[in-house]
Amino acid sequence: EVQLVESGGALVQAGGSLTLSCAASGLDVDEYNIAWFRQAPGKEREGVSCISIANDKSYYAKSVAGRFTIRRDIKENKVYLKMDDLTPEDTAVYFCAAVGPFRLSPLASDYLRPQKYRCWGQGTQVTVSS
Repeated sequence: EVQLVESGGALVQAGGSLTLSCAASGLDVDEYNIAWFRQAPGKEREGVSCISIANDKSYYAKSVAGRFTIRRDIKENKVYLKMDDLTPEDTAVYFCAAVGPFRLSPLASDYLRPQKYRCWGQGTQVTVSS
């Protein structure tokens, strides 16, 4: 059974940093495309970042590019999302999701589309105070 468990969410002040963790079981993170999504109250779920199985290529939403970094730890079978320079607009529940083991798409935009992912974690709350 595939399971994804997020952790690391917290209350942080604007300008601060957090690192979220996605622990996987039932799959190997180096064989799957692993993405982070977020959903704020009253808003649709949006893609934040993805690390693909194609040469470990990473994708970022424009709103987080340059501030967030995704990385994969094969030994720990985890994917991390390091978030720097947080703003109140980053407040949301953050989810990790996985799909594979295959190349997801030739289109970069597909990697941050929630409809493309099959396995989801339960989410972790990130709250950024101003």
